[in-house]
Amino acid sequence: MTLITLAALVPLLPFLGAAAGLLLGRRAPGFVRPLAVLPTAAAFVLAAVTAARQGTGAPTDGAHRLTVTGSVPIDLALHLDGFSVLIAVLVGLVATCVQLYSVSYLRDDPRYPSYAALVSLFTSAMLLVVYTGDLMVLLVGWEVMGICSYFLVGHHWETEAARAASIKAFLVTKLGDVPFLIGVFALASDAHTFRINGILDAAAHGRLHHPTVIALLLLAGVAGKSAQFPLHTWLPDAMAGPTPVSALIHAATMVAAGIYLVARLLPVFTASAAALAVLGAMAAVTMVGSGLAALAQDDIKRVLAYSTIGQLGYMAGALAVGNRDAAVFHLLSHGAFKGLLFLGAGVVIHAAGTNSLTAMSRMGSLGKRVPDAMWTMGLALAALAALPPLSGFFSKESVLRAAEHASSGDTAHVPSAVGWTVFVAGLVAALLTAGYATRLFLLAFRGSGPDAPDHGRQPVVMTTVLWVLAIPTLAFGGLTYRELPDWFGGAPLGPTLLTSVLGTGLALVGVLVTYGAWSASAATRKAVPVGAVVTADPDAEPALVEAEATATHQEVYGDIAAADDPGDPGRLLLGRLHPLAAHGFRLDAVYSVLFVRPVLAAASLVRFLDREVIESYVRAAGGTPKLLGTAVRRAQNGNVQTYLSALLAGAVVLAVLVAVGG
Repeated sequence: MTLITLAALVPLLPFLGAAAGLLLGRRAPGFVRPLAVLPTAAAFVLAAVTAARQGTGAPTDGAHRLTVTGSVPIDLALHLDGFSVLIAVLVGLVATCVQLYSVSYLRDDPRYPSYAALVSLFTSAMLLVVYTGDLMVLLVGWEVMGICSYFLVGHHWETEAARAASIKAFLVTKLGDVPFLIGVFALASDAHTFRINGILDAAAHGRLHHPTVIALLLLAGVAGKSAQFPLHTWLPDAMAGPTPVSALIHAATMVAAGIYLVARLLPVFTASAAALAVLGAMAAVTMVGSGLAALAQDDIKRVLAYSTIGQLGYMAGALAVGNRDAAVFHLLSHGAFKGLLFLGAGVVIHAAGTNSLTAMSRMGSLGKRVPDAMWTMGLALAALAALPPLSGFFSKESVLRAAEHASSGDTAHVPSAVGWTVFVAGLVAALLTAGYATRLFLLAFRGSGPDAPDHGRQPVVMTTVLWVLAIPTLAFGGLTYRELPDWFGGAPLGPTLLTSVLGTGLALVGVLVTYGAWSASAATRKAVPVGAVVTADPDAEPALVEAEATATHQEVYGDIAAADDPGDPGRLLLGRLHPLAAHGFRLDAVYSVLFVRPVLAAASLVRFLDREVIESYVRAAGGTPKLLGTAVRRAQNGNVQTYLSALLAGAVVLAVLVAVGG
């Protein structure tokens, strides 16, 4: 079997599994779980085999002409190189873990067949984006992921939070997709092809006539999909979906697609210094703003959501300084530990039984009750904080190394100001990341809330998945950062002395300061009201616990981001900035004033004009002939004397008019 054929099977298998799962979900429910897990697992194995066969050799291409458009043809093309095959392995690994985890997490959910099929379709679409060598085919996978995210985030559609979050995610990402689509067509128009190799060749030889316009249009779509400022507000709200969906979206699909696209088309962006400046500024604001917001959140999943936004900011920053290798390295490293964090949060949700998605300020100490989650999440949080020797340390230091190099003006096509911006923002974000990671661990596993009912040991499958993902979290960075340049492009990766001292030093400062604030606030902690804990059935399905918790929390406490806990170290560290950061700096309120209200007002005006003006004319146009017909019908009464009288009267009127006119 050729390498191209083998790679084509990787996205095809989950797609066939999704189709079979939808068709057999009701007729043969016993096949649903095997159809969810086995095709995805097989795709993961094939992706690993493809990566091993591709190795560090020259890129492999294969294409089949789909249609001749008369100008720019569309090809079903596959492009395999070092970083595409490694990302496919990451997608397959996380998707397989999510499917296995979901077997227990949603074991009693009546909508599990459709859920599992959508997860498989989601996985297939991302693998298509990773492997394809044609922008139009990539666009298909790009849009399918958006549709799948809408249904998966709104899985618990009976709750208002899930419905609102799914609609918001769909609209915000589609808002970015409109200019993105225009940018794709403009790029193909300049390069005279949709094939990515042809586009890169055109960029390398200066045949792109509008590189700045094209790059900025594409960045709009990237900002939407990868949740970068200012189109990031949908991602924290998407936590209303099931936790395994959050792990899939945040670790390996959807949000990674935008970063991957920029990495594949990086020469297009480096052709415009203005586009790099915009990307660098966007990454800097995203890194620092998300770190401040994460430090103020009370819900564990919203903390992780803002951490994803911040880590994507690191990747965007690496791309802004022209280093694709560092961005992809951090994408791979982040995928492993972020998947672990979200799946661990699902275990915590079931164990805590609180009335929120997991309001950390209202949790008791869970360390002894869920030791597997505590140890694995502690490991992943340390990787998130970039503490050595975990994978996050090596990948984040690679980003800082690239920014430091660009700040000295040694990177071609990259302004030194962009390098300084990303470098300084990355250091500030390192401090904030360590702070909110430490805060999350302390509040979740050493919290002072009342003890929730003991639900017993968590399902073995769920805890096993956590330890599987803990392996790359622990070992991936240290074992691979010297070999990855051979897979990517040759640029050195890993830490330097300066970045290690600054990055690790700031991370340790963040850990120690947060721990000190947590200890100092111990005396001011207040007991949680009795009603803050819901007694849940020990045998209840974790996903149902989460869905009911979401609705209950919305009713009882309102905004999940703004718990009033005087013992929260985040409140102590942020001071007066805390309320603003807790609500995401009120960007949603700003967007409501600038966009939502004007659109609703315009819609109301259109509805008024349609119902009161246009319909009035339509009714008049239909009513006037009816009135004339009624008058004529009444005149036709069959009385000859009446007809003669009418004729005589008419003749008299005409004679008078003639006489007057004469």
